[in-house]
Amino acid sequence: MSSTSAYRDILFDVPEPGIAQITLNRPDKMNAYTGRMCKDILHALEDYVERDELRCLVITGAGRGFCSGGDVSGGDPDSPDYKNKQMGYGHEMRVGMHEVVTKLHRIDKPVVAMINGAAVAGGLTLAMACDFRIASSAAKLGDTSGKFALLPDEGGAWFFPRAMGLDRALKMTLLNEVYTAEEALKLGLLTEVVAADKLKSYAMNFARAIAKRAPLAVRLAKSMMRHGLSSSLEHSLNDAAFAVMIANPSEDVREGVKAFFAKREPEFKGR
Repeated sequence: MSSTSAYRDILFDVPEPGIAQITLNRPDKMNAYTGRMCKDILHALEDYVERDELRCLVITGAGRGFCSGGDVSGGDPDSPDYKNKQMGYGHEMRVGMHEVVTKLHRIDKPVVAMINGAAVAGGLTLAMACDFRIASSAAKLGDTSGKFALLPDEGGAWFFPRAMGLDRALKMTLLNEVYTAEEALKLGLLTEVVAADKLKSYAMNFARAIAKRAPLAVRLAKSMMRHGLSSSLEHSLNDAAFAVMIANPSEDVREGVKAFFAKREPEFKGR
């Protein structure tokens, strides 16, 4: 079992049964990510995946921001120097935020981004790689990478057009636009917006509700929908046929039926 003490740039804990939380923990840098932070996130994600008792993950930021993207200050003494290596910058991305985004996208357990403040550039991409994005009404979201002559290279070029449409994604990136939470909601970047003082309680209630659902059904449904985005109807139905061979004979299905007829809340075990 990992604990916060095992990490430097994040906090990882279990605030209540069934729910894990990753807190990006560089508040003085608006939680700008570094190579070390990426490694910390990857280790925490692996812990979340491996522990069956954890059914929902919440990712948030310490202090005033969610994540401001990559740290351009050079403030990570543990980061290798890629500048003088062949294809160095590309390798730096592949072993850093690319791995984090890919891992988040592949995880079959639910992940909720609790966006407490600014989520820009790679920070917005990190949020987009989560399944749900619940933001404070005070949050700001957008792509500021172009201000540094940089690119939406952490995965933004893939996520942004799918959420907003190509024209709006290009406009955001090329003009370095940053939106209010309400504007971001209308553009498709967010799932929900709540008052700043209600964010934590709302997001935790949301995660708690998911954690009460049947774990096998949740994981299979997420996998089916993820695959369905890039497959034909026939392939999606084929996935469904295989998934029901796992879900339908489960103890959880029998428990769900019993609970329905007994007019009580089901207690799903993930078996």
